[in-house]
Amino acid sequence: MTKITTAMLLAAGLGTRMKPLTDTRPKPLVEVGGRTLVDRVLDKLVIQGVTRAVVNVHHFADQMIAHLSRRNDIEIVISDERDLLLETGGGVIKALPLLGEDPFFAINTDVTWATAGDTTFLKMAEAYDPESMDALLLLADMGATLGFRGQGDFYLGHDGQLQRRGERPSAPYVFAGTHITRAAHLRSYEAKPFSANVYWNAMGRAGRLYGTVMSPFWMHVGDPAGRDEAEARLRTMGPGA
Repeated sequence: MTKITTAMLLAAGLGTRMKPLTDTRPKPLVEVGGRTLVDRVLDKLVIQGVTRAVVNVHHFADQMIAHLSRRNDIEIVISDERDLLLETGGGVIKALPLLGEDPFFAINTDVTWATAGDTTFLKMAEAYDPESMDALLLLADMGATLGFRGQGDFYLGHDGQLQRRGERPSAPYVFAGTHITRAAHLRSYEAKPFSANVYWNAMGRAGRLYGTVMSPFWMHVGDPAGRDEAEARLRTMGPGA
């Protein structure tokens, strides 16, 4: 099994769809189930052996930095995007010098699932094969999701390779906000604003884009309604969720 001890948290976005909650704070500091979204991610990483998190900042950057400085259970490194917001792809590219040569998790902070006893990241690392995969995407079954308003993103082949939904009306799996990759596969890209879809599509054309399906019920917290739905769901799961 590949041991992954570094993660990048994508926390720089403007949180436009989360307004008015993001009028005075960045989206990762919105609380769900009594914890901020960014802390919910960090909590899961810590219990699964990740020791270092690179976090990009832009919107209310000072708030984010001050909040993260209070964590003493994981090393936090800031990737500063205050000068230019680089989106999901460009943000990862800018942070490559901070991420090192080993495989790392890249994680959206507007998704969540129950934390108690969670092994999602460990299982994902177990499924990752650096010899055959340029990236491994975490997927959620569309039947076990909440807060996602789309029609699914991917089909999953029997060998684990991914196919885009394309023009088809729906797909059985949605990207669940985490992927594993490493710097060696990304150095040809510039640190400019672009979506991670750009490099995923290139990896897919090369037959090296794979997926693995998570077990927990997945919640997308992209807007106030999604936050409220996630709150209600977590309450049903009891303490520690």
